[in-house]
Amino acid sequence: MTTAGDDRHPVRGNATRSTLVRELRSRVDLTDSEARVVVNAVLGGISGAVKRGETVALRGFGAFRSRHRAARVARNPGTGERVEVPARRVPVFRPAKRLRQSVADRRSDS
Repeated sequence: MTTAGDDRHPVRGNATRSTLVRELRSRVDLTDSEARVVVNAVLGGISGAVKRGETVALRGFGAFRSRHRAARVARNPGTGERVEVPARRVPVFRPAKRLRQSVADRRSDS
């Protein structure tokens, strides 16, 4: 993605799927619909792999995987009633060291 310091592509707010499509289109000679197909294919590939229990590792960016979360007993904050929360699988993203460092460097500049 672009950084706020890049005058050609200032980032404001959150990055969305549309933002990724525009960013790809500006960097590569693709039409809007072609860029949308590429972004959807990449995101779909990552989602599908994680659903199958695979890890998707992107060097320098991070890794997507699923993790098992055990069943537990929680409390309803309004009533205090005990609630059984079933076990489930949840998606997890672990940023790579390079990404963590670049975010930390960016924040320390502010």
